Amino acid sequence: METNQQYLIDASSLLDYLSGRLSETAMSFMDDVVDAIPNVSVVTKIEVLSVNLHDEHMQLLHNFMSDAIILDLSQNVVKNCIVICKTHSIDLPRAIIAATAVTYNYTLITDTPELYANIKGLSLLDIRYK
Repeated sequence: METNQQYLIDASSLLDYLSGRLSETAMSFMDDVVDAIPNVSVVTKIEVLSVNLHDEHMQLLHNFMSDAIILDLSQNVVKNCIVICKTHSIDLPRAIIAATAVTYNYTLITDTPELYANIKGLSLLDIRYK
């Protein structure tokens, strides 16, 4: 992992990581990302905490979120989201996540990079191939 590189984790990658469904290499990479204080969009927080899971798994998610930096909808994120929505066929939650990554110049960790294809200024890391 690059020492100065910052990452934004999307919901599916986060859930795969916390449930141990990633490759050994990807798990090790995510361990490093999480140890460096993880960044997530407010949308990711809403998505993962809205899933109906057993109490023990919900507690794990709540603990993760209390340790993470939650990036809210700033005016710059909103401006970038509007541009992304006007120029790409993408749903609003994905557009907000992409806009957050672009605004903060973070690399988005995802297992669905095709949803974010060709968004100007967006750096992607496909966790499936890490």
